[in-house]
Amino acid sequence: MRLRCAVLDDFQNAATTFADWSPLSDRVEVVTYDEHFTTEDALAAAIAGADIVVTLRERVPFPASLLDRLPRLKLLIASGMRNSVIDYAAARANGVTVCGTESAGTPPVELTWALLLGLARGIVQENNALRAGGPWQSTVGADLHGRRLGVLGLGRIGSRVAKVGLAFGMEVTAWSHNLTKDRTDEAGVTLAPTKEALLATSDFVSIHLALSDRTRSLIGAAELALLQPTAYLINASRAAIVDQDALLTALHEGRIAGAGIDVFDTEPLPADHPMRTAPRLLATPHLGYVSRANYERYYGQAVEAITAYLTGTPTRVLP
Repeated sequence: MRLRCAVLDDFQNAATTFADWSPLSDRVEVVTYDEHFTTEDALAAAIAGADIVVTLRERVPFPASLLDRLPRLKLLIASGMRNSVIDYAAARANGVTVCGTESAGTPPVELTWALLLGLARGIVQENNALRAGGPWQSTVGADLHGRRLGVLGLGRIGSRVAKVGLAFGMEVTAWSHNLTKDRTDEAGVTLAPTKEALLATSDFVSIHLALSDRTRSLIGAAELALLQPTAYLINASRAAIVDQDALLTALHEGRIAGAGIDVFDTEPLPADHPMRTAPRLLATPHLGYVSRANYERYYGQAVEAITAYLTGTPTRVLP
């Protein structure tokens, strides 16, 4: 009998398009799911017969309670090499090997700038008005050249965002808990003395931090109050870094000019989620990693991981 492989959250039906699964066809049956399972019961029922599961990013938690309900599961493949929602100890206890794939840093950089530029120039509002026969020009764009971009986190992604800001002629400052002047000098940007100073003096703030105990709710009501009323906040990193209720309040009360958000506390967003109707918000459905190159890498390396596992030499084992 062939092994059964379940591919989760394949919203675009891309898993079998961006990778060649034919080398596994005589040993593995691939079943893709283009809907998100919102409860553990529904997910457990759907994949109860799976020997292999391919999960997308950190959208689907695999706690011990779920892993205990999947006795056939032997291989779990996560896109990316870091996943905070898999209980690795429980996986080991259940005899499940967990593998990852590589992930490119450029797609989230590009999406960050799509959000920032879309906000700054009112792209969506003006496009909608043009298509609907509305007023010809109703917004006045915010300039980038000569303005200050504050980058929270100057790692693999944040440093690339900063580089683009410099190319636009922006003054770029950066801050994170362990950021040093040597690192900011190397990137050609200025080290902000404190998080509060960065927030208070930036025209645009872009978040590029890993989620941890130190960064969870790093931006709350007090921090949002420091932003200028003409400032914009961009978050294509992790939703929990920004207090969602505090952000909604700031947007509704017009305390900031706008926000570009790609990550949410619940994904996919429920139909009645307040983020769907918030003013001054340019939102995208977690598209930061969604690009042709990344999908080719995710699913291509998933095939490689399955092949390696079947030969007894699992690759890119996590954690």
